[in-house]
Amino acid sequence: QVHLVESGGGLVQPGGSLGLSCAAFGNILGINAMGWYRQAPEKERELVATITSGGGTKYADSVKGRFTISSDNAKNTVYLQMNSLKPEDTAVYYCNVFAATPGSRRDYWGQGTQVTVSS
Repeated sequence: QVHLVESGGGLVQPGGSLGLSCAAFGNILGINAMGWYRQAPEKERELVATITSGGGTKYADSVKGRFTISSDNAKNTVYLQMNSLKPEDTAVYYCNVFAATPGSRRDYWGQGTQVTVSS
């Protein structure tokens, strides 16, 4: 089993910055990719950004140029730096990890952390 611990999030004014982090714990043999998704009220969960173990990144068009995803593979931790935040970035942000454990290879999800952008 893999347990994800998210931190960061909170309330920020439009134009402000916020950082999220997510650490994976457990009997992890390897992690193929890590990422962040978000879900706003009454909307579907959507991809924000992902990063592979090799460092390849992918971003939603709505966050390109404003958000930066990074990772520390030695610590099984993924980060999301969010700049120039907009009210439409308000959502619950979920960490996602695709990890291998003995006998399994699957997605794991964090509990979610609220990001609110408001004046």
